[in-house]
Amino acid sequence: MRWIGCALCGVALLGTSLRIEAQQAPAGKSSPVMVTTGSPTKAGKASVASKAAPEVAAPAAKQGPLLPDAFAGWVAIKKPKIVSDAAELDNANVAALKEYGCSSGMVANYKRADETLTVKALSFGDVSGAYGAYSFYRQNGWPKAEIGTGGASDKNHVLFWKGSTVVDAVFSHVGPMSAGELRELAKNLPTPGGNRALNPPIIAALPQASMDRQTMHFAQGPAGYAGAGGVLPSELVGFDKDAEAVTANYSLSSGPAVLTLIDYPTPQIAEAQEKRVREYLKAGSGARPPFTKALQDSDQASLEVIRSGPLVAMVSGDAIPDESHKLLAQVHYSAELTSMPQPQESEIAKTSRFLMGVAALVIVGCSGAILLGLFLGGGRALYRLARGKPISSVYEAEFIRLHLED
Repeated sequence: MRWIGCALCGVALLGTSLRIEAQQAPAGKSSPVMVTTGSPTKAGKASVASKAAPEVAAPAAKQGPLLPDAFAGWVAIKKPKIVSDAAELDNANVAALKEYGCSSGMVANYKRADETLTVKALSFGDVSGAYGAYSFYRQNGWPKAEIGTGGASDKNHVLFWKGSTVVDAVFSHVGPMSAGELRELAKNLPTPGGNRALNPPIIAALPQASMDRQTMHFAQGPAGYAGAGGVLPSELVGFDKDAEAVTANYSLSSGPAVLTLIDYPTPQIAEAQEKRVREYLKAGSGARPPFTKALQDSDQASLEVIRSGPLVAMVSGDAIPDESHKLLAQVHYSAELTSMPQPQESEIAKTSRFLMGVAALVIVGCSGAILLGLFLGGGRALYRLARGKPISSVYEAEFIRLHLED
């Protein structure tokens, strides 16, 4: 009977330890809580309320070179050259490329029969940088081309982007299959993962009605903003305060309008910048720095600026004030709930959990031992009572007989 009690006690202790280990196993995981953040926020950057939340990017898959030795009948005259200096890719716009995060690229010259093709592939740190550079190089009025994620063309000059890569191609002669040939090239371009694959969220704040998407320009610095025809002077935007800007043209019934959105890290910075821009527009011809050409060509009565959260929006152009105001009214910063992982447990909390587990193990073990003692002792007493013997054998006298007889 004793070995049965020991076995049951061991099973109880083992089950208790497994339960405690199972409770402690997820202790290292952070429990998400819901916090209010804003949309849009900068791609690759945390919003004001969620800057403490670590973001994990998916591991990048192994990719081949940006430009192959041959594709769609085109054969490289020389092996495609890897370029690690942005100045070698485009010396005239090297400042803008660095703002967008251009890290490297490749250049190649291809030949097929008597035709030639010059291709330049620029690699960026994320999708936001690639789209910004694409919008920087693409001129307003270029027809849309269905290549990669987005493309445009100007006769024999074709520009498109996919993932974190921008491709600039110049044909000696454009044929009906030229777009299809570049689509074949786009298939092998790398696609980033994780946060690097996020589009600039500020673009989602642009009103979609009456907008010409081929005129949208995204800037992450003064060189890119000014080079893409920004309406405000670059020093007034506040790129030194980690701002991002996007502009787009709208075809309103009373005339064309240009909407400028500037996204700042916090609403407080946006409030200060809105006041600065408003005072600048009121100064008119006496403003310093002087008005840009875009502001000079605008109807001064239609110039208007508002703020919504960390966004500052300004409208310019020739539309009547009523339509300009309606366009601005469509810009709205909406808060959304985002899961933010909590910090890991401290060493004190881990120690307290361990001690509580040990105490629970001791209590369960002692309780099990007492219950087993009552069960086994009571069972033996009932068994003796059923056989007509006293409950306890303490008073029984047992003798050994040797039967020593003659």
